[in-house]
Amino acid sequence: MRQLTVTIPDDFYETFVSFFKHIPDVSIDENVKDEVPLWQQEMVLERMKNAKPEDYISWEESKKRRDAKWNK
Repeated sequence: MRQLTVTIPDDFYETFVSFFKHIPDVSIDENVKDEVPLWQQEMVLERMKNAKPEDYISWEESKKRRDAKWNK
């Protein structure tokens, strides 16, 4: 037997799984532990869409702010 990892669009998932469920000796193991929930993906995309250039800061500035806050 061989093992295959496949990444598919969410809207094709049900069709894909239903097709393979009918094949003997096929097992489908869903790896959902690393999956970002759809509501969270939508929230991030909305925030990115509404962000202004001045809302972004560099990693260096972010690190300075973090260190100032937590390394008192």
